[in-house]
Amino acid sequence: MSEEGFPACWSVGFNDIGYHNPTIKTPTLDKLAAEGVRLENYYVQPICTPSRSQLLTGRYQIHTGLQHSIIRPSQPSCLPSHMDTLPERLREAGYTTHMVGKWHLGFYRKACLPTRKGFDSFFGSLTGSVDYYSYGSCDGPGVCGYDLHDDEAVAWGREGKYSTTLFTQRARKILESHDPADRPLFLLLSLQAVHTPLQPPKHYIYPYRHMADVARRKFAAMVSTVDESVRNVTYALRKYGYYKNSVIVYSTDNGAQPFTGGSNWPLRGRKGTYWEGGVRGVAFVHSPLLRRRRRVSKALLHITDWFPTLVNLAGGNVSQSRGLDGFDVWKTISEGSESPRREILHNIDPLHKAAAQTTSWDTEGASGNFTEATPVWDASVQAAIRVGDWKLLTGDPGHGDWVPPQVLPTLPGRWWNLERTFPSHHKPSAHKNIWLFNITGDPYERRDLADRRPDVVQRLLARLAHYNRTAVPVIVRRTGREDEPGEDEHKMSQSMSRSQ
Repeated sequence: MSEEGFPACWSVGFNDIGYHNPTIKTPTLDKLAAEGVRLENYYVQPICTPSRSQLLTGRYQIHTGLQHSIIRPSQPSCLPSHMDTLPERLREAGYTTHMVGKWHLGFYRKACLPTRKGFDSFFGSLTGSVDYYSYGSCDGPGVCGYDLHDDEAVAWGREGKYSTTLFTQRARKILESHDPADRPLFLLLSLQAVHTPLQPPKHYIYPYRHMADVARRKFAAMVSTVDESVRNVTYALRKYGYYKNSVIVYSTDNGAQPFTGGSNWPLRGRKGTYWEGGVRGVAFVHSPLLRRRRRVSKALLHITDWFPTLVNLAGGNVSQSRGLDGFDVWKTISEGSESPRREILHNIDPLHKAAAQTTSWDTEGASGNFTEATPVWDASVQAAIRVGDWKLLTGDPGHGDWVPPQVLPTLPGRWWNLERTFPSHHKPSAHKNIWLFNITGDPYERRDLADRRPDVVQRLLARLAHYNRTAVPVIVRRTGREDEPGEDEHKMSQSMSRSQ
């Protein structure tokens, strides 16, 4: 196989692609998905850094120390230095590896940079969000800088060029300058779109002029810029001789934020939550190498699965990567075989506890709530797990509303309350911290079965307790004297502290 492509689009919701919602114009993505395999039971993480870390390491965030929040620009933290990455394993298999776009996995020292994590080249932004034209990024009042980098140097002088266009041009340049007959290539195109700020070029807005909601209109226009980017990259794959031996993976990294124009309808929740709207991802695989194409897969898949899947597909050695949480799912995708994955640990965040009254739950006996010294689970801890058809959430899973499409912008209070007005049996309790859903039968999470199926609750809590015993400590680093950067760190922070 000469090329593995991974176009990634960030903060796209379930309702933000044409084949789920025809009001969104994504002809290229729709065509690629229709000719390939649509992944309709695929999961990611609810925010950026955790999804990216799991993509590149194949490990749950409880095993990397990144189980709490994102890595902020001024935070001295990054992927663990001892942990191997997907591009490192592909490079060992003979691939040249390139990344274009958004990193958001830390940069406080040189060892954290993409070019030190297995990529032969990097062009893009290191932080989580930048201006699409000025490449300015801020981490609070007065903490702003210019964030566009070419390998390990600051790429000055690119202001005014739209980032999606700029990143696409670099991706095409990489494909043009490389000879696929000489060496296989892995390209991770990690577009900032459609993350905030909402800054589409004006001519992309025109097809959505009928949308009364301004944020939705701009968001949809930015989705169209992504579609055009993928079209241009796919054209380059064909033009320069990669396509016949290529695998294209398209994935979002989390659910959408309705307040900024995204839509997860009819799923529950939003970006930053562990409801389906926050973690169920939009994804597909397109490749001439697929044995069974033009179909929809309902197999359970997770973003950690790409690591072993792509390394094995490239002829690499996965056995050298210990502690992987991902599975090789190529046969599942290509042939329609049963998925080897039976469960997904969405996360355990010991630093995020609900304000509700703490409840301990016996994970071994049949007694349910328990107060004696036995193996228990602190149900105030934010956690979520999927086992077979069942999904369990504990602690504070985030806002659990169903946000309808933005069709009544002049009456926000009314349409918002359409789905926030819970029936009596759905009203949240101030002390509630355990939810259970049969996702296969209830994908919209409308029937909480925790009280009716304590046996299932107990079984899934036991699985959480099992995973928790394997967790590493949370990486919590804040700026301060004990975290003063060394010489390399100061050099890398110069571009973030230079005023605009």
